[in-house]
Amino acid sequence: MSSPSLDAALADIDTVFNGFASPTETGCERCFLPEETAYLRTPYTRVPADLVGRFVFKVPGHFEDHAAVMRRLLPQAAHAMAEGTLDGIGWGSHGLSRVDWRAWPAEQAAAVEAFVYAWWQDVLTAAESPYPVADVFEACAMILGTMTPLLDRWDSGPVADAHLASCAATWLYHLDSDAAPFGWWYHADEAPVVAELQSWLTAHAPARLRARSEPDLAIRTELLALPYDERWAHPYWTSPSATN
Repeated sequence: MSSPSLDAALADIDTVFNGFASPTETGCERCFLPEETAYLRTPYTRVPADLVGRFVFKVPGHFEDHAAVMRRLLPQAAHAMAEGTLDGIGWGSHGLSRVDWRAWPAEQAAAVEAFVYAWWQDVLTAAESPYPVADVFEACAMILGTMTPLLDRWDSGPVADAHLASCAATWLYHLDSDAAPFGWWYHADEAPVVAELQSWLTAHAPARLRARSEPDLAIRTELLALPYDERWAHPYWTSPSATN
């Protein structure tokens, strides 16, 4: 069951983006059949679920008007994301990350932003997520173009801390070496993203992880505060028994 805030955000998406279409869309004839592309030109018609995913994660060059395509798909795509039925989360660059949705009319931009925040908050408070939480985080970050508001909303609690442990276990493989842990969220300069995530984990994760009996993860998040060479020279990594 979704949260009231997510239900409200989805209802707003349904209202704001109701009846949109891409009237002149021809699409990529090598990737889509004519009858598939026709859905994009036709408002008030449900697009087959598998086709929604194929459209959402296709690069913009496959469409005449990618922004119009995303507006056309948004109601179904948002519901599928919330329900865990949109194939591609964690496996591709989300179409909303490839359009300048913040430049859309204010009502539309606000609806997109509210949905992303509500989806992330809903995932943080649900004991089980249909997608790996790290994948949802990356999808939300790539759509927003920033992870700062997602981290700001990551309050402590039994469920949220369980998700933190899961994400830390995934991210630290890369963060230990000052590399970005994201597969699909691209940056011209990843260093600020890595530094922000390392800094947040160092400040917020150790105590929460220890409370969950995750001492190794807690130590590793603390070590992120050290310069690279000092980090790897720490006894945690150099002592044969340190990680046993």
